[in-house]
Amino acid sequence: MTPERRERLLSVLHKRQPDLTVVLENVFDPHNISAVMRTCDAVGIQEVYVLTNKIPRHKKWGARSSSSAAKWLTIHQYSNVEECFKAIRKKYSKIYTTHLSSDAVSLYDINFTESVALVFGNEHAGVSEEIRALADGNFLIPQMGIIQSLNISVACAVSIYEALRQKTDAGHYKQQRLDHATFNELLDQWGFLPDDIESVQQQD
Repeated sequence: MTPERRERLLSVLHKRQPDLTVVLENVFDPHNISAVMRTCDAVGIQEVYVLTNKIPRHKKWGARSSSSAAKWLTIHQYSNVEECFKAIRKKYSKIYTTHLSSDAVSLYDINFTESVALVFGNEHAGVSEEIRALADGNFLIPQMGIIQSLNISVACAVSIYEALRQKTDAGHYKQQRLDHATFNELLDQWGFLPDDIESVQQQD
């Protein structure tokens, strides 16, 4: 690994956000999932949850859309709703679903300096009633046009870049926020040699 590559990967890891995640419920098109992954990587999200309880389990993602983003993310794929949301609740304090309802709050009213999971639903049906019942609330992206919907990858990008804005203002990208165990585990997964990992640990 070149010194430039090493510094690039370390810089990315130092900006990973352990209190923000995206959950995809029965999203059918793997290219949509890959596009979401690419944006998650760009914003500093490390974990993505993929729920496939009503569609076949995904075996691969659309490589052209992801630019290999999945390689750098931790992907959790579940076929059981209860197991999926139990795992999410262990790590994230608030769960919000994208759903146009009378009680939905604006995306811009969500406090992304807290621990948050955002759920995006199927391309055709959106987030199911079952999943909405497990969440803490619904949110919507303000829109001024006639068609009150966005492609899922676009909706996700708009949403998590609002999270990035808030987190930037709060200084969340200025310090390492991953715990040391997770940080070191990712160093290993990303191809750091034992001597490199030891060197990073000594610097910390």
